[in-house]
Amino acid sequence: MKLITRKKLLYFFIGLAILISFFYYQNNVIVTTEYSYSSKKIPENFNGFKIVQLSDLHGKSFGKNQKHLINKVKIAKPNLIVFTGDLIDAINYNEENSLLLMGKLVQIAPVYYVTGNHEWKSGKYNSLEAELKKTGVHVMRNAYKEIVNGKDKIFLLGIDDPTNKDRLYSEQLITEKRISNLNKEINNGSDIKILLSHRPELLSSYSKYNINLAFTGHAHGGQFRIPFAGGLIAPNQGFFPKYTSGEYTKNNTTMIVNRGLGNSIIPIRIFNQPEIVVLTFKKEDS
Repeated sequence: MKLITRKKLLYFFIGLAILISFFYYQNNVIVTTEYSYSSKKIPENFNGFKIVQLSDLHGKSFGKNQKHLINKVKIAKPNLIVFTGDLIDAINYNEENSLLLMGKLVQIAPVYYVTGNHEWKSGKYNSLEAELKKTGVHVMRNAYKEIVNGKDKIFLLGIDDPTNKDRLYSEQLITEKRISNLNKEINNGSDIKILLSHRPELLSSYSKYNINLAFTGHAHGGQFRIPFAGGLIAPNQGFFPKYTSGEYTKNNTTMIVNRGLGNSIIPIRIFNQPEIVVLTFKKEDS
């Protein structure tokens, strides 16, 4: 009888160890997902140009001084790094890990950042923005930037998350208004335009305004990914969301949805490891 009890205990602890290891792996081992974006519009000097996208850190740490995450980014050898919101978490606010990461990223490549909903919900965004600027991060607040390489250029547009919005307007309308205003400022339809925005569910809005490529996050990959079916739940999309991970196309707009790095309300990921995205430009022959 005692032997049977010991065996049961042994099996229990083995099963528990396997379960803990599984959850640790799912939530802490970062994967790199690579994409290529091909177009005749890509300038000659941008052929082979690499962009690393990070998103939804929520203040999470990946090793001492963020070494595991930084090593992944260094391996990619990016020309540009973009961060698409939720750098911090509004519920468990701790900006130390987030600012430490950004300080190390700017030593690798220029870093461009837009807000997510958690920055605004925290009520501490103004002080966070000031620290980011001190660090050398380019904070894109409904603004655009010419990215120049040699004699060629592309346009990078960045918009605030619509959580920070006039309540008279819907999130869709305020987003479209911001992109429309930037388009008027640029007034150039021939150059590649890349949008940084937190929300993937607004793809139909992005596709209305001649955006070639959009980087988004927010969906956390659907939090729990069901093999061969996709994500289970995402904010602003509900159950079995449409846009959770990967590449989506509408009209002439390609959108990349990053699964993100950290967690917030739901503290674990299943079959949905933290992700960095590496996208390479490839010029098509005329």
